[in-house]
Amino acid sequence: MLNAAALLLALLCAANAAEPDLADKLRNDSELSQFYSLLESDPIANSTLSLRSCTIFVPTNEAFQRYKSKTAHVLYHITTEAYNQKSLPNTVSSDMAGNPPLYITRNTNGDIFVNNARIIPSLSEERNSNGKRQIMHIIDEVLEPLTVKAGHSDTPKNPSAYNFLKNAEEFNVDNIGVRTYRNQVSLEKKESMFEAAGQHTFLVPVDEGFKLSARSSLVDAKVIDGHVIPNTVIFTAAAQHDDPKTSAAYEDLLKVTVSFFKQKNGKMYVKSNTIVGDAKHRNGVVLAEIVKANIPVSNGVIHLIHRPLMIIDTTVTQFLQENADNGPLRKFYEVIMDNGGAVLDDINNLSEVTILAPSNEAWNSSNINNVLRDRNKMRQILNMHIIKDRLNVDKIRQKNANLIAQVPTVNNNTFLYFNVRGEGSDTLITVEGGGVNATVIQADVAQTNGFVHIIDHVLGVPYTTVLGKLESDPMMSDTYKMGKFSHFNDQLNNTQRRFTYFVPRDKGWQKTELDYPSAHKKLFMQDFAYHSKSILERHLAISDKEYTMKDLVKLSHESGSVVLPTFRDSLSIRVEEEAGHLHDEYASHEWTGYVIIWNYKKINVYRPDVECTNGIIHVIDYPLLEEKDVVVAGGSYLPESSICIILANLIMITVAKFLN
Repeated sequence: MLNAAALLLALLCAANAAEPDLADKLRNDSELSQFYSLLESDPIANSTLSLRSCTIFVPTNEAFQRYKSKTAHVLYHITTEAYNQKSLPNTVSSDMAGNPPLYITRNTNGDIFVNNARIIPSLSEERNSNGKRQIMHIIDEVLEPLTVKAGHSDTPKNPSAYNFLKNAEEFNVDNIGVRTYRNQVSLEKKESMFEAAGQHTFLVPVDEGFKLSARSSLVDAKVIDGHVIPNTVIFTAAAQHDDPKTSAAYEDLLKVTVSFFKQKNGKMYVKSNTIVGDAKHRNGVVLAEIVKANIPVSNGVIHLIHRPLMIIDTTVTQFLQENADNGPLRKFYEVIMDNGGAVLDDINNLSEVTILAPSNEAWNSSNINNVLRDRNKMRQILNMHIIKDRLNVDKIRQKNANLIAQVPTVNNNTFLYFNVRGEGSDTLITVEGGGVNATVIQADVAQTNGFVHIIDHVLGVPYTTVLGKLESDPMMSDTYKMGKFSHFNDQLNNTQRRFTYFVPRDKGWQKTELDYPSAHKKLFMQDFAYHSKSILERHLAISDKEYTMKDLVKLSHESGSVVLPTFRDSLSIRVEEEAGHLHDEYASHEWTGYVIIWNYKKINVYRPDVECTNGIIHVIDYPLLEEKDVVVAGGSYLPESSICIILANLIMITVAKFLN
């Protein structure tokens, strides 16, 4: 019995001895070979791996291929405590000289980051070596510490944000200067903000951002506070997109938030949003590109940005010019200049202006390339993005309180239609112009003479079918719903046909509820889909071409009326131009609009010429509907034709009985 136990113990010992340790794992994994070769050549790292408990953050070979610096610091990837993923604290001390910290953050998706590198969860390993617990986490990026340039041995090896600001020229940060901002921090006696212990995020404008001579004088104590996110460390890879964080400039009389966002081309930006401003600090958003990200310091992380936040000191024109090289609106500026630049002059001459500026990605659509060659058309499209007013989200929301906000552009008789949903960070703003629905992806970029709102599509260049437009436009949702359950909409994706669709806006259907309450209710019931479909067919002209309002006016003048082919029959209307107020009680401006005369009724055209890829939509104020179209009797809804059939049947039954 004793011999058997001894044999079992010997086998267990042999098995444990045979189990590979972390060094073996690193040595044998070809995907980690670059890190292992660095570790093998470092005696301190080798000693740690042989004798001590530790956690090692190991970049993949692919991460090394993306790494731009010449030197990778092995000891910055090692800490002499063993932490699995669950037990990782907010900071751990690295084994590098000076023991600079590594920051552990977790995002809402459950990802864990060490500084700017994501831990690949399935590739963590735990081993024991000489009784010491050792854990390896595979990461997708090489960790880069803040290092001192040669010849500056007295410079701190684990600097605070203030040490960095004070001695920035002595650190390896691509020779980017921060002298101007440093001087303002000193002048305002804000050094303690950068010396404060803890884990903070510091946004530091570089000297290049102070080309405007008066800009540095606008950096006061409150502006400096607005460049610090206290008690939160944010590295760019872990940053939540457009998630506002409270800055140190957040109090009763001044409230400033800061958030990060990333362009599709990978560029990172940070923005301040002065929610509550004062005489010196105006409300609005200021964007800044991050030119050097993720500089770790002993009390947090620093991001160098191309201009100061909070300061609104450029016109809309200057803002566009600043973005000419490689900013988020580079392509918009290029299109303006390729069109002769006159649009920029027009913008510059406006004392108050709001621009709906398509993002760089918005210009990538193939259908836009066809329009770019037509300078006259392009001029109209560019003008559609310009509003002669200072229009921020609050003002749009006020206009949107009772209806979808309707705003004139500098393009003659062309309007934009805004819709605002949600509150606070959940606010969603859409704008429609020339048949295109766009979402505002960055609102309220403030300038001295107005605002810029960045949108995700170019207005005036349609990219959806009639069905796609109905489905996405909040003003046409009732017509879309009615057509969906009656299967009327099925035909509207057909690109082989050309449609002219007179679409009652939601408010128009609401008016029918007052005029014909019982009938209105049944129009939107599944049981009465056939009747709803019949009414919608009257609104849809199907031909080999679509008809703009100008076409219809011209045809009306020539023939007295226009007869348009519909699915079953035809639609006879007359269209006239009519000067007067916009068709809403909340409107404040004059325009020349259109009215449709149908069966002796005048119906205002609320939005003419909404272009689609397979036709055109005219949004009208009221359906092509009359009282005789609908009869409500015995709880049933019947069109006039159905009543005639029933009467005929009753007569036949009566005659049959009489003959019998």
